[in-house]
Amino acid sequence: MKLLRKPAAVAVAALAVTALSATTAQAHDGNHPFKNCTEAYENGYSNIAEGDEHYDDDLDRDQDGIGCDQPPSDFVPAEDQGKDDNGTENTASDTGEKNTDLAETGGSGATAYIAGGGAAVLLAGGGVLFTVRRRRDAR
Repeated sequence: MKLLRKPAAVAVAALAVTALSATTAQAHDGNHPFKNCTEAYENGYSNIAEGDEHYDDDLDRDQDGIGCDQPPSDFVPAEDQGKDDNGTENTASDTGEKNTDLAETGGSGATAYIAGGGAAVLLAGGGVLFTVRRRRDAR
């Protein structure tokens, strides 16, 4: 039974890493302070004043009462997210046009099949290793 412990632990760890890497960032619900300024900037918040529900002392390094007061150069305020360079609402997804504001991931309809095939190969390889070790130990 000791043979099953290590491969099973490796398989569980691999599944956990895969599951963690597949999760996406969730938007801040607004009911608590941001964890850090990166999260605030990603959600379109900067210059968070003391007393704001998003403010926390950890966000205000210079303790001047304004948190996350140095946004990155590509920062887009929450009010402007979803708008194009002209300040008008970006409705490219509604009209079927290509939205050039988003990064292309390279994914396609075949991505799920490729991932499934990879999982099948890993399972088959694990089965072969298991069988070889059992036969070797039986001798």
